[in-house]
Amino acid sequence: MPDEQNAIATLPARRTTTTGRTNTQPTIDAASPRLVDTTRRLIDTSRIDTSVRSTADTSARRDTGKIRMIDTLNFKVSKDTLDAPVTYAASDSGVLIIPTRQFILYGKANTKYSDLELTAATIKLEQEKQLVFAYGDKDTLGNPMDKPKLVQGGMTSFSDTIVYNLKTQKGLTKSSYLQEGEMFVFAERVKKINNDELFAWHGRFTTCNLDTPHFAFRTRKMKIVNKKLAVSGPAFPEFEGVPVPIGIPFGIYPLSRGRHSGVLPPSFASNESFGLGIEGLGYYKVVNDNLDVTVRSNIYSYGGWNLNVSPRYMKRYRYTGGLNLALQRTRSLNTGLGSKEEFNTVNGFQISWNHTRDAKSRPGSSFSANVNAGSTKFNRLVPNNSYQNFQNQLSSSITYSKDWRGKYNLTLSANHDQNSNTGLINLRLPSVAFNAVTFYPFQKEEQVGTPKWYEKLGIGYTGSLENQFSFYGSDSIFGRPLLKRLLDTAQWSATHNIPITLSLPQLGPVQVAPGVSYSERWYGQAFQRYYDDTAKTGALRTTRGFYMERDMNFSLSANTRIFGTYQFKKTSKVQAIRHEVRPTVSLNYKPDLNRRNYSLVKVNDTLNTYQYFSDITGAISTGERIFGGVSFGIDNTLEMKVRDTKDTAAGASRKVRLIDGFGFSSAYNLMADSFQLSPFSLYLRSNLFEKINITANAVLDPYGTTAQGFRSKELLWNSGRFRPGRITGGSIAMSTQFRSKSKDGRTDEQRLPQDQFMTPDEQQRQLDYVRSNPAEYTDFNIPWSVSLSYSLNFNRLLSVDFSRFTTEINSNISVNGDFSLTPRWKMGGSTYYDFRTSSIQTLTMFISREMHCWQMSINLTPIGLYRSFNVSINPKSGILRDLKINRARTFSSM
Repeated sequence: MPDEQNAIATLPARRTTTTGRTNTQPTIDAASPRLVDTTRRLIDTSRIDTSVRSTADTSARRDTGKIRMIDTLNFKVSKDTLDAPVTYAASDSGVLIIPTRQFILYGKANTKYSDLELTAATIKLEQEKQLVFAYGDKDTLGNPMDKPKLVQGGMTSFSDTIVYNLKTQKGLTKSSYLQEGEMFVFAERVKKINNDELFAWHGRFTTCNLDTPHFAFRTRKMKIVNKKLAVSGPAFPEFEGVPVPIGIPFGIYPLSRGRHSGVLPPSFASNESFGLGIEGLGYYKVVNDNLDVTVRSNIYSYGGWNLNVSPRYMKRYRYTGGLNLALQRTRSLNTGLGSKEEFNTVNGFQISWNHTRDAKSRPGSSFSANVNAGSTKFNRLVPNNSYQNFQNQLSSSITYSKDWRGKYNLTLSANHDQNSNTGLINLRLPSVAFNAVTFYPFQKEEQVGTPKWYEKLGIGYTGSLENQFSFYGSDSIFGRPLLKRLLDTAQWSATHNIPITLSLPQLGPVQVAPGVSYSERWYGQAFQRYYDDTAKTGALRTTRGFYMERDMNFSLSANTRIFGTYQFKKTSKVQAIRHEVRPTVSLNYKPDLNRRNYSLVKVNDTLNTYQYFSDITGAISTGERIFGGVSFGIDNTLEMKVRDTKDTAAGASRKVRLIDGFGFSSAYNLMADSFQLSPFSLYLRSNLFEKINITANAVLDPYGTTAQGFRSKELLWNSGRFRPGRITGGSIAMSTQFRSKSKDGRTDEQRLPQDQFMTPDEQQRQLDYVRSNPAEYTDFNIPWSVSLSYSLNFNRLLSVDFSRFTTEINSNISVNGDFSLTPRWKMGGSTYYDFRTSSIQTLTMFISREMHCWQMSINLTPIGLYRSFNVSINPKSGILRDLKINRARTFSSM
């Protein structure tokens, strides 16, 4: 440092500024036109108020009776003036060198200028050149400390040395370490040319935030545009400091925040049926703030392809929705024996649309849509997605509803369902439903005192109109005219229902309620069953016209509630068991108003068997057409009160629901000449100990059967030995999940944030991808988890020729789980076993390795429609998620 010759002023080590905070130096204005003489007291020029007049007023002066105006702002400004004040601070001292116009801060110095903040051990300002120099320091052991830190425009960098021009905003750093979004860059030299752009020389970039990263890419030169992208020349990867001789010719790394358009890179795949392929190639386009479009495609070497177009739209406080249109041309290798064709070619499509309107946008009305339709073989031919391969039911619904002040409600809808196995497609449109809420004609407008019993007489109305079109679809709906198929199968029907209710005063613990209801059903066609003597089988005849059915029902019901509690000893952990019983009894009368619409038809010539069928709907008559008798039922709940060991308060307890509900219901018809007692409907539902979810139901028939399985008139409990009946149908479903405690203590809702603007279709597609690639979404915070589910259902079905009854039983079990081998290794899988076929329908397994900034995943599907394996190693960072090593193979078992 040159000899200052008494031109150096050492500033105080600490001073309180006018803002009240403690600082090493006050704020000085870099725009001061001259330096202050050090022999005088230093003056903070930023505090001078030029608007204050002196004793001699400079803004107005009298001269020979005239007033001459002087502009106090008309003064010369120094060429080295900055456009903003500089705020500085230091823990040691600050030195001002007047001849060279330098200002130096020592000891944890900090300088702020505009949007730039600089922190270092030593900072030197050369006012004439408007250059800032920043240097680090070393501790007593020689380790670096207080390295220069530069923050500007959302970019943070650490360097050994920083040189920065305050006027041009250009700078040069040495041995710099900077962060831009998820990217960390280390470079020997970094040149900053403006506020948003910089160049790096001999750089190393990575997304690993460790001082010694697990992986990095080394490149000779690199350019970074703040919040937009980074571009590099040839780059070579290295793992744990070991270089890999295989590199990339160039790299483009997006750094934009928020939505932005761009190319979606593909992944390579190998499929035994489809050949080599490129999957996921596409483009994402942001149209505007309310609309974006995603286009993805798959291309295979055998000639197959798949195209998905998915626009999404959203207008806050109005509506949100999305559309997905998929076109598929599957060209697969024909592995069948004796086939002359080398390839099988199938064209298909699928369309999904969902739309939800905000309820607040138009109060009193709503509109929603959930459409999922397509060709019959589309799901079956989707590779690497076992869940979608076995999805055979598709359904759609578009609904509009209008409410008039809670008194009337109108609903218009269009519905669709299809079965991919049978190919049957049902369209119901339009469907109209109108509902009038129960009103009380004898009720007074102004209630005074206790209302009379007749004032509680209520009348309501419910009506609906439905049109249905049914046909068997094919993979191409354009082969035969679709309109002709729709008109040939068109059906329509309408229903009207008028319920009349009366709420009587409660008779002690019993609530009594009479009721009357009348309903009509209109049809535009009739289906009549008859026996074809030539073909020796049943047939169906369809006629067009107007047909009507009527029903009327009178009822008087009574219900009550009975409670019972069993107390245990005070020292017992179980304190009490509470049982609630809700019996219901009702007297019902239903006249037979449709006796002319039923005919006795022969169904089997060999056994000379007859059955009653409806001449309008063609359905077999299974219930009572006339009823006059008693209906009864009992519903129960069971609770347990146990001592709460987690609550330290004396006598603390908690309730445990053992059974949410169980009971039965049946009826006795006094007007029937046979089969007076109806089958018993049994049910049970429980979430046992809040762990095991159980749902079960069964149908118990008290009557016996003939040799062919038809019901006989003899009650089973009158056959010599007591038998309550025979089970003719039922189902049971049980599911549970066990998991260890989370290491981080967070719940699933906290760990998996919900996107309220994500459409149901997007959520389903993401769920399908997670299910197909579980190794990429493992949670190492949960050491182990197991999910089990079991279902069984059985029914007594009448054979096609109506000759006998057969029992059909279906049961299956599914298991899904994972566990951690080590804190960094996890494996798991899922399987689905069908007891009817005695085979495993699908089996998937995975193993995952967590490598801090990288993740390795292996997915294996050895059993299923498509057998496959996939090995993938990829960074976790979002900007490098497509930079992965992937090896996949798929084998078809079609």
